[in-house]
Amino acid sequence: MAGRISRRSMLRGGVQAGAAMALPRMAWGALAGAKPLEEVGYGQVTMKSPLLVSQRESSHAVLMGLDNVDLVKPYRVMCGMKDAPGEDLGGWYTYNADFNYRVWQKTGFCPGHTLGQWVSALSRYYATTGDVATRDKVLAINKLYALTGMCSAEAAQFYAKTRFIAYTYDKLTCGLVDSATLVKDPDAWKILGATTDQAMKALPGHAVEYGTHWRAGKDDSYSWDESYTLPENLYRAYGAGAGARYRQMAAQYLDDPLYFDLLAKNEPVIAGKHAYSHVNAMSSAMQAYLVEGSDKHLRAAKNGFAMVQAQSFATGGWGPDELLRKPGSEDVFESLTKSHNSFETPCGAYGHMKLTRYLLRVTRDGHYGDSLERVLWNTVLGALPLRADGTAFYYQDLNFKGTKKYSDSVWPCCSGTLPQVANDYGICSYFRESAAAHGHSAVWVSQYFESELRWQEDGSPVLLEQRAPQGQAAYPLGDTVEFRVSVEKPTRFALKLRIPVWCEKATIYVNGAKVPVQPVLGFATVQQVWRDGDRVELELPAKVRLEQSFATHPEVVAVMYGPLVLFAQTKEQPKITKEQALGARRVSRGVWVVDTASGSLKLVPYTDVGDAEYATYLRMT
Repeated sequence: MAGRISRRSMLRGGVQAGAAMALPRMAWGALAGAKPLEEVGYGQVTMKSPLLVSQRESSHAVLMGLDNVDLVKPYRVMCGMKDAPGEDLGGWYTYNADFNYRVWQKTGFCPGHTLGQWVSALSRYYATTGDVATRDKVLAINKLYALTGMCSAEAAQFYAKTRFIAYTYDKLTCGLVDSATLVKDPDAWKILGATTDQAMKALPGHAVEYGTHWRAGKDDSYSWDESYTLPENLYRAYGAGAGARYRQMAAQYLDDPLYFDLLAKNEPVIAGKHAYSHVNAMSSAMQAYLVEGSDKHLRAAKNGFAMVQAQSFATGGWGPDELLRKPGSEDVFESLTKSHNSFETPCGAYGHMKLTRYLLRVTRDGHYGDSLERVLWNTVLGALPLRADGTAFYYQDLNFKGTKKYSDSVWPCCSGTLPQVANDYGICSYFRESAAAHGHSAVWVSQYFESELRWQEDGSPVLLEQRAPQGQAAYPLGDTVEFRVSVEKPTRFALKLRIPVWCEKATIYVNGAKVPVQPVLGFATVQQVWRDGDRVELELPAKVRLEQSFATHPEVVAVMYGPLVLFAQTKEQPKITKEQALGARRVSRGVWVVDTASGSLKLVPYTDVGDAEYATYLRMT
């Protein structure tokens, strides 16, 4: 969802086409007859990486500190309650009857918009950690919300006032699905049903594209809703047991003629569309495939994602100024000098990780894990932390003269997705394949960071621990990932390890003995009967390399190390040659130095940029 009104309004005028980039290799199907890989449960993964855990915990602390009465106040006020109790949170979240989109205002853009996302994040946190206080908060919020008027005829007043009927309902649906499935709120389906009854009276009868006026007597800002994102969470509700109506609604809001039909034919219909919401909509296409078996929607999601990658930055981010472009134009390159709004970071990362998770499950192609990894380490993990007053990180700045800074809006949309995505890192890292699929069970490892996975194999518990070898830096700064297996009895399963596309020669050792590495679609297999204490070492040697993102500007490159973009800490573009850049030497675990004619240039990962000015891309002389 876009932030400043002036930026969203640009969508109406269309856009010139975007940066040229070669389309990546894509797998158009998994093994014949193979079922999608199974997601692991939130509670099966324990994250131990300090960087990932700290982001999850800091955003969680902010949500736990919000007063439940304050959270439901916009709904009460907009549903007609006079003198509604509680304090206004401010920013986008607060209702402002005098809001005027033509004059930028910091208060009142999308009241109550993130409540469902926050309930979702809290539910996922509880499912991961078992924290009772978090569960209690979810139950309390849901009870208060159910009494606001949103579950009765009074909701008509809310929907008449809000610009974002579908957007708000979509997030509420997500939160209530997670409440039902992860927190086991006994009232969640009832609350969702009543919310749906009222929302259906206000929603359009089908997906409506951005900028289409479908609400009589409303100004342009009321045409900015995102009904085309609804099917994903509606399908999730159906699959979780909420009822057949949600499957019917999901099919009703699939944006087929305007979007998915064209994407399935590989037509570049994404050009000029709002970036995050239309990438997010591709997850609806994946749900249509998983639930309905629709090959058309699978093709649409694959083609659409390939188009997005074809205009992505080296970081994996996309959508400067929140607009997707047509591959082949200069727009993305020109944004390096014309814009500082390069990637809508928490929202974009959340949508990107969902989509690549779906695609990896279905295709078993490690390429999608590579893409997820880039976005993880080079964008969202470097986001500034959410603050208790609603100050939030919104845009990653990939300009030739970049800086990290907070949004000038309080409680924007990215304050909803950051807590969600920070809870999803674990389930993005591992997938399971049951023995029935191909005669043996398997664990697929997509992401490498310190963590533990627990599951049952033939009724016996198994623990897979992922860590850095003693005395070595953790991946991706370190080249080796170590796995330890704990079992109560000898147990057979396959371990599928993603071999990143950038890695020229991976090596695998089992209990010190080297084993063959023969990747299939980017995954190498180690299959055996595992015994307690078995150890696997995966060596992924990385070296400094240069990567071009713009075919017509080969002199503009990003300095890479493994999956990491190395950001140059500089106020001006330095005079540097390719030979000098490739000669970058590592002086500490997270710092590289390049010797140039004008002096030493320091390069660091995005997570270590701090408040220094930086350049993502360098011009080679």
